[in-house]
Amino acid sequence: MKKVFQSAFLMLALVISSVAFAQKKDIVDIAAGSEAHTTLVAAVKAADLVATLKSDGPFTVFAPVNDAFVKLPAGTVDFLLKAENKAALAKILTYHVVAGNLDAKAVLAAIKKGNGSVSLTTVSGGILKASLENGKVKLTDEKGGASYVTVTDLKGSNGVIHVIDTVVLPQ
Repeated sequence: MKKVFQSAFLMLALVISSVAFAQKKDIVDIAAGSEAHTTLVAAVKAADLVATLKSDGPFTVFAPVNDAFVKLPAGTVDFLLKAENKAALAKILTYHVVAGNLDAKAVLAAIKKGNGSVSLTTVSGGILKASLENGKVKLTDEKGGASYVTVTDLKGSNGVIHVIDTVVLPQ
């Protein structure tokens, strides 16, 4: 019986320490550790936003996966990654960021409070409209494009990441 309690205590300690370790990673570290976000990480570096996104925040990041960037017109990513286009890239990237720590529960509550939709002001100053469609959070950008949240609540020390399937674009 004593061994059972020791084993249970050890397992509990491992779980608590792994959760504590995960919380020490910021949103940049979390994205950098994801094979599905290599394009996003390269873009954040090219736009010189790493230090900003490693700051205290808190930030809510709607992080497009690599396949989301593939949906853009051919050549768009290469064009945006050029040094002379850093300002345009930064505007697009900060359009994916909302100040504050909006976990999935908070986003859903805001949509409900807004009678089916909520306007989120992004760090770039633009508006993303969040609503529900077939049980999924849908983001509508200023150009009318849609993106869906596929994974929620990747929590870091300075905010939260929600994975999206399409790049959202400001006006």
